[in-house]
Amino acid sequence: METHSRMRTPTRATCHVVAGRLTTRHLAARVAAGGGKAMLKTVEGDSITVRKDGDTWAITDDKGNTAHVTIGDVMQSNGVIHVIDKVLMP
Repeated sequence: METHSRMRTPTRATCHVVAGRLTTRHLAARVAAGGGKAMLKTVEGDSITVRKDGDTWAITDDKGNTAHVTIGDVMQSNGVIHVIDKVLMP
């Protein structure tokens, strides 16, 4: 990996991270309370919008790019992973 690519990797990774342990059950509650969508802040300070899209979850970044959850609720010791089908850029 090129040096300048390695320096940008943490930002790319943390633009996908939201503080807390949000399972799909928690996301569903927030989406219901938000009238069909939930606005969340990443640890980088960016906004993402979560909504249901058919049988899956859609996550849209500030730029309008949308990824879909392919595997949800992967429980880890430091949080919950929701695998998405594309990289959202900061």
